[in-house]
Amino acid sequence: MTTDPGARTLLDKVWTSRVIRALGEGVDLLHVDRHLIHDLEAGPRLTRLQERGLKVARPDLTFATPDHALPTFAGRNHDPAVLGAPLLAAMRRKTSAAGIRFFELGSRGQGIVHVVGPELGLSLPGLLIVCGDSHTCTHGGLGALAFGIGSSEVEHVLATQTIRQKRPKTLRLSIAGKLAPYVTAKDLILYAIGRFGTAQGRGYAVEYAGAAVRSLSVEARLTLCNLSIEFGSKIGMIAPDDATIDYLAARPFAPEGALLEEAIASWRSLATDADAAFDHELSIDANDVAPQVTWGTSPQDVVPVNSIVPDPADESDTEKKRSMLAALDYMGLTPGQPLEGIAIDWVFIGSCTNGRLSDLRDAAAIARGRRVFPGVTAWVVPGSEDVRRAAEREGLDQVFRDAGFEWREPGCSLCLAANGEVIAPGRRSVSTTNRNFVGRQGPAARTHLASPAMAAAAAVTGTIADVRKLQR
Repeated sequence: MTTDPGARTLLDKVWTSRVIRALGEGVDLLHVDRHLIHDLEAGPRLTRLQERGLKVARPDLTFATPDHALPTFAGRNHDPAVLGAPLLAAMRRKTSAAGIRFFELGSRGQGIVHVVGPELGLSLPGLLIVCGDSHTCTHGGLGALAFGIGSSEVEHVLATQTIRQKRPKTLRLSIAGKLAPYVTAKDLILYAIGRFGTAQGRGYAVEYAGAAVRSLSVEARLTLCNLSIEFGSKIGMIAPDDATIDYLAARPFAPEGALLEEAIASWRSLATDADAAFDHELSIDANDVAPQVTWGTSPQDVVPVNSIVPDPADESDTEKKRSMLAALDYMGLTPGQPLEGIAIDWVFIGSCTNGRLSDLRDAAAIARGRRVFPGVTAWVVPGSEDVRRAAEREGLDQVFRDAGFEWREPGCSLCLAANGEVIAPGRRSVSTTNRNFVGRQGPAARTHLASPAMAAAAAVTGTIADVRKLQR
């Protein structure tokens, strides 16, 4: 195929529109449209800025919500001694002094930063969005250019509303076909990571395209982009379309009236041009994807749920073999062991990956009329205050409670065990989060990643289970 040298990708269009100045050697100074800050970063970085005699350049473009450091037990909003309270107090003081919008506990807008941004309409197609968290790539599901930044970069953005960044190469992952029942966006991206590896996207911005991607809801697209960092890329993007526009209509911070019409015209122009060339192309077929579950300590350690634990003896690469052996030892598994039927102790449904309303609906559909298996602890943690309220209006909280799940307050919770919420050593968890690293959910805790429906199936059976066998 002959490509048009003037044709541009989605990344090209958004990146170019945000360049203030080319700094040489592929590095550009970019304007930041939205800076999202959370409780682990807000107080310390704003304090550091003050010590340097600097002010926040654009407090109107900075938004703060507590999520990482706070536990999620019921009643935490009114507990002055709650773990993470010093960080929360510092966040309140410093954002107020700087004139930054702060979403208080229990109010609309509080929750996991990567859930809150899209649902409020703070995240919009074509914007450059940064946050001191690696899963900022989530917002690319709306067609935004979004990526995580380090602490010193957070200070730089606060002080200047700009960021220096080297332009990445482009990679398109085309996903053809149609998703089978109980196969989700989480399964698609885990399958891709398992097939191509966690280093595949390194140095690239990934654009997800194809019929299967277009069929996904916007919330599912956010899940797909969320794990771009686990694919090796800090940027994942999906071109906006009618589904995006419908999703953003009437969001609190989205444009309205004539401004919305202008915005829609701009959003429609962001699609990758037909003849645009990518630096690298990959493809998968959704028809080949079954519900996935990880077996090891990396997201690439993943297989279909109806498969077996891989055997390191079949791996020719010495380093990979060593890594597999270490993972199996940590996870307490043996080669050739069927994944189905492995007993579990915990189930966690939540996180910026799968803590949205559609995720809770999927899990509730499996939990309804069933009971959590004796001895299993199962938590459902809404991704935001808005998600919590909407789920309760639909009665999803009662479905979970009736089944024996614990219904909790919004936050990151067991995704990263930085808030006092941990899984005990040696205990096995099925989790809807994005990382299964050693110690991620607590020292020596064993984590299997899966979709919300798969996690609910594990909760009610007490084992890693194929959700397709529980369909009514």
